Amino acid sequence: MTNDQATFLLNIYMTDLGYECAVTRKVLAALPEGKHDYRPDPVTRTAGEIAWHLAQSEEWFLRSILNGEFPMPGDEKPPAADPSTAALVSYYEGTVLPLLDQVKNASPETLNKPIDFFGMFKNEAVTYLGFMLRHSIHHRGQLCAMLRTVGGKVPSIYGGSADEPMM
Repeated sequence: MTNDQATFLLNIYMTDLGYECAVTRKVLAALPEGKHDYRPDPVTRTAGEIAWHLAQSEEWFLRSILNGEFPMPGDEKPPAADPSTAALVSYYEGTVLPLLDQVKNASPETLNKPIDFFGMFKNEAVTYLGFMLRHSIHHRGQLCAMLRTVGGKVPSIYGGSADEPMM
């Protein structure tokens, strides 16, 4: 891939990421306080664990792209003593959104640098934005499937929902 191609891909991904990150923020904010421990089945993560995984993994992907390496993920517990929805949204806004701006302004050389992903594959940094998108959409779907069950409202994502109809 050339640097121009990496920049071209970045521009395409940034259009998607701008929309998707705004939607992810809405979904995270829709998790009712006091319902983070909901687990539909003993083998699944709780709603809170999925929400924090979603926020922290986006941070991890973006930092890894900027740093040119994927370190082994650490502990995915809430980084603050306050595991509330408000703290989760604040964390997302304060980490993921600024990192997104940094990636948006990354040099073509940074974007085009091949990065190994735990020996499974080695791709140019910019291509991991697509991986991040798919990963986030997957976990956002899991969280959305739990929202109504815990008394939350499901936000509009790609069209209206029963709780947030299309205008």
